[in-house]
Amino acid sequence: MTHSSPTPPVHRPLRLWNLGWVVLVAILVWFLARFGPGMMGHSASLHAPDMALIQTQPFAIQLHIATALTALAIGTALLVGLKGNGLHRTLGWIWVVAMATTAISSLFIRQINAGAFSYIHLLSGWTIVALPMAVYAARQHRVMAHRRAMVGLFVGGLLIAGLLTFLPGRLMWQVFMG
Repeated sequence: MTHSSPTPPVHRPLRLWNLGWVVLVAILVWFLARFGPGMMGHSASLHAPDMALIQTQPFAIQLHIATALTALAIGTALLVGLKGNGLHRTLGWIWVVAMATTAISSLFIRQINAGAFSYIHLLSGWTIVALPMAVYAARQHRVMAHRRAMVGLFVGGLLIAGLLTFLPGRLMWQVFMG
């Protein structure tokens, strides 16, 4: 009978490119808030969020926002924290559920394209397919494949998709600048 000990947690220093994505998104949001209104023909100014706009939205949108923000917070912690330990696994499963819920709930949000799916729903489909593949890679101890898939989901499924919600006329634009 062989006894294998659990893999010790791996500590990787904060990678600058991980932090770089967060900084890049922050700069883009600031740039859009500062210069976007004039460039796109909208007049707006950055202000405290108008939470009443979110409260008046359908349940699918409220769920989508809540799970996306949960996934964003947990995903950021996972990117910069220790890998391979119990906390990483537990938070990872919570992140997977939050991402899946975010992607699935987005399929019920179709206000942009007059009730039909829009191009942003391609990110939802990609997330629904890639998420189980990334989990499978982790279960098979294919660390690099797991890492690439999860970082890709974080960047594409959260940061890029989230940035698109700040375009003029979209809900987050109205909440923060309308």
